[in-house]
Amino acid sequence: MLHSLYIENIAVARRISLDFERGFTVMTGETGAGKSVMIDCLALITGGKSQREMIRSGEERAMVSAVFSDIPVYPPLAEAGISPDENGDLEIIRTFTADGRSSVKINRRTVPLTLLREIGPYLVSIQSQSEARNLLDKSFHLDMLDEYAGTAELLADYAVPYASLNELTSAAQSLRESLREKNMLTDILKYQIKEIDAAKLNDPDEEEKLIASRTKIKDIERIAKYSNFVYRALAQSEKGASASVLLQKSAAALRQLADVMPEAEQMAARLDNYRYELEDIGESARALTDDSDVDNPEQQLNAIEARLSLMERLKRKYGTTLAEIRQFRNDAAARLADLESGDEKLSEIEHEIGKIRKVLSEKAAEISRRRQNAAEELNRAVSETLAYLDMPKVRFLTDVHTVYASGAEQFGPRGSDDVTFMIATNPGEPPMPLGKIASGGEMSRVMLALRSVLNTQSGAATVVFDEIDAGVSGGTSEKIGLKLKEISACTQVLCVTHSPQIASLADHHLRIRKTEHDGRAESEITELDADGRVAEIARIIGGIDVTETQREAAREMIEKQ
Repeated sequence: MLHSLYIENIAVARRISLDFERGFTVMTGETGAGKSVMIDCLALITGGKSQREMIRSGEERAMVSAVFSDIPVYPPLAEAGISPDENGDLEIIRTFTADGRSSVKINRRTVPLTLLREIGPYLVSIQSQSEARNLLDKSFHLDMLDEYAGTAELLADYAVPYASLNELTSAAQSLRESLREKNMLTDILKYQIKEIDAAKLNDPDEEEKLIASRTKIKDIERIAKYSNFVYRALAQSEKGASASVLLQKSAAALRQLADVMPEAEQMAARLDNYRYELEDIGESARALTDDSDVDNPEQQLNAIEARLSLMERLKRKYGTTLAEIRQFRNDAAARLADLESGDEKLSEIEHEIGKIRKVLSEKAAEISRRRQNAAEELNRAVSETLAYLDMPKVRFLTDVHTVYASGAEQFGPRGSDDVTFMIATNPGEPPMPLGKIASGGEMSRVMLALRSVLNTQSGAATVVFDEIDAGVSGGTSEKIGLKLKEISACTQVLCVTHSPQIASLADHHLRIRKTEHDGRAESEITELDADGRVAEIARIIGGIDVTETQREAAREMIEKQ
């Protein structure tokens, strides 16, 4: 059950803290007092979308938190490794800001919003006027029937071959399109493969090597000029005195003084070492020209430019790198092989599709049987509830039939059934789709009937009904209230209502009213005692000026229950 709710800075609610009890609780108040805020906050707690406009004017942050008591470990919680605390409580905190940031915490642990949306249906089910309008959507009919039939496990088993069918169908369609243009595509692919093969792009580093060679060849004259100058200046030279020759002569001159200057020999040896070093540098400089191995620089440069130009042309057509070009070639070869054996491969795919369709047909038939059986029970239970809610002559039917097209069973993500809720509002009239003939009040009662049946089958811990009495008379409102009270025997029920009949049946009564603090409107929620309930129900009966007669009528309504 929902144990407590705290709201901060959401619309007209500045700070509201509420505790809830088991059973049937109603919430009443004047229009605009903030009843819809309660519904919005419960929706946020179950993963509903937060909007910046929901934040109270002038505030930067809004928050809603709820504590649920006696909560079991629901499957999504177990998968996320989250358990209720030692008291069986689960605390959910939802925070969002004006700049779009948001966070969700469950028992003080930050979790993704997707997890909150997964556990939301286990915690709170909100039945509003908008959900009644959902009855106009046939996919919603399928949702409700599956919820009642408990087809989740069957649908999960069905989903695996259905995904395979989609994959194979897409592959077959692509291959058929290719085969229709087989000759043209074959010629194109052969040309592409031949063009890439002719380029012989075998060396993955060839482009980098060519660029380096091009740079060197473009500077070959400058390299030769200065490397030769260094060689002539440092190494042995027949013309003039190089540094090496001068050092050699200087060393010889010092040795002539060795007999009178003992240190002269040491100095000569040092000059010899310098000479050897300079000669080595000179030889290395000359090798720069020798290593270039360029007999005809212009011819070699033209060849490199042509090769690089070929690579650029191929890159524009087949990929941005040589590796991508080679991959394109391999893919083209594989596609060509598929085309050349396309008819055979298509036949294999179609054979596999046929096998999967048989599997799907069996699984879809099992799902359909489950739905058909559930539909019969649902029709009976809903019709009984509608009769109780002053719609005794209305016949409720769930039409479940397999969809075929061109003689073949059509498979969708949830089987092959089309599901439509239908009613006949008058005797002798054929049933028609619910959305075409039901009024707003009838739609609300159908939704209540459906939800009362579904919640008995497998409902949420807390069910919220938002103005379920809209468009119905007083006598019918009382029956709606009795039905809500019946549901509350096994499920906590919260109901926003304008009906005194429904309000008088509640176990607990909350009044929502708008007050003014510091010049600003705020919502305030109070749990009413016995006298407060009489006053509030009298207000609903009589409006602004409440008479003693209306108070007595309110008192009698409460005591009657």
